[in-house]
Amino acid sequence: MEQQEKERKNPFAFAQKDAKLTDLKFDTKPVGYFKDAWLRFKKSKAAVVGAVIIILIVLYAIFTPVFSSHSSGENGDGNYKLMVPYNEPLSHINIADGTYSKKCNPKAYLSLSAISIGYEDHDGSSISLEKGQASQFNVFKSVSEPYTSSGTVYRDCKVQAYYEKGFVYMDGITEDAFNAMVDWQTKNNAQIIYPMVDDTLLEISSQASNANIFFQTKSGYPIDQNGAKITELAKLGEMKDAYLRDSSGTVQFWEAKASNQRYIRVWYWNYYRYMNNGAIPNYLLGTDDLGRDIAVRLASGIGLSLLLGVSTFIVNFTIGAIYGAIEGYYGGVTDLIMERISDILADIPFIVLASIVNIQLISTNKMSPFGAIVFAFVLTGWIGPAYRLRTQFYRFKNQEYVLAARTLGASDARIMWKHIFPNTLGTIITASVLTIPGTIFTESMLSYLNIINLNQGSITSLGTILATGQQYMTTYPHIIVPPCIIISLLMISFNLFGNGLRDAFNPSLRGAEE
Repeated sequence: MEQQEKERKNPFAFAQKDAKLTDLKFDTKPVGYFKDAWLRFKKSKAAVVGAVIIILIVLYAIFTPVFSSHSSGENGDGNYKLMVPYNEPLSHINIADGTYSKKCNPKAYLSLSAISIGYEDHDGSSISLEKGQASQFNVFKSVSEPYTSSGTVYRDCKVQAYYEKGFVYMDGITEDAFNAMVDWQTKNNAQIIYPMVDDTLLEISSQASNANIFFQTKSGYPIDQNGAKITELAKLGEMKDAYLRDSSGTVQFWEAKASNQRYIRVWYWNYYRYMNNGAIPNYLLGTDDLGRDIAVRLASGIGLSLLLGVSTFIVNFTIGAIYGAIEGYYGGVTDLIMERISDILADIPFIVLASIVNIQLISTNKMSPFGAIVFAFVLTGWIGPAYRLRTQFYRFKNQEYVLAARTLGASDARIMWKHIFPNTLGTIITASVLTIPGTIFTESMLSYLNIINLNQGSITSLGTILATGQQYMTTYPHIIVPPCIIISLLMISFNLFGNGLRDAFNPSLRGAEE
């Protein structure tokens, strides 16, 4: 009671006069600038999705050439050009099974049927397999019932494009090479060399070089150059061969064309396996107009296009940051002079600039095509980042914390890069990151107009693939669709990723709770 009375009379008495007071220990770990930015970035689901898509595209570009049996610099297989996608494991679930739909008239149906039958064992053959061995290569995946349209009988067929290539004539084959094929087909029970066709039974036309063209015999019966004579559509099982035979009736598997060289006819599917150590022609996204693997070239194109975009982004951002910071911080006459210089450069049409670079640097071999196109993008590409940074410096240079730093004796360089520049990162990075897909689009335009050509050897880009495939847009869309999808995904993903970076690197949001 007495103590309470004292406290009432003296309200300023010590509350803890004899207690020992200390600071409390922090229960949380300190959060730095970049860690805080990462924590904010993870909260944006759209930005994370964009980053994941970009990473997946990059991983595709890295690992596809590693696991593929093809390379981006290979010459391609002319016999398998413009082929639809085929992948043996996926074909079992009717994905990338190498087939396409075809409306077959009687002539086309008979020709494809003859290819499917192939070669059956003949008495006296020096090279033979079990009877009907070639029937495993059925050109037809499915065939509908016949129907009549405009007086012609048709069938809707799903054709295996890689089997449809059928037989190919080859010359210049040495005896050793011939015997090597014979040994391989014996060991692998897969026939490569097939009997030659007796041309005297055929009416040779201007298209005789194609081993699968449909011809007419001198007697008027339809015959396919693979050797099967067809008398009637309903009697496919009664086909008769037109193979080349010697005087004793033995089937001939080669003809002499030159000294120690042979002229042969091969089933190309097995010949491909023979030439590729038993590997079948797996082309996950099909082949282009030169028979090159689109999947591998797409991976190479992604790598080059992203490298082009990122390289120009880094260089332009660095130059633009320095140039724009000086303009915005010092202002006045300095800003006036520097801004006029950038205005003059900005008025030069980029397509004219790229053409000059192509003529003066690429055509004269003074620079590589990649280095020259990076140089073209850098010549004026830094102007945009410089303008944005200049604007941000004008916005922040008169803030109280900048005036306080100047009052305390901070140098201009410290104020520019320590106090002002971090506040501009959010806006600058967002705008600059979006230049990466913009660069890819611009490169595509230049490739389409044939102003630049990055399709040299193993070098290619997404724009080059687009330029190559645009002429096959309606007939072979599998060439142009993959790069279109990749470019679209890159554009959307970089947009989402850039917006996430903008919010993450905005210092005004540091420590903010959502």
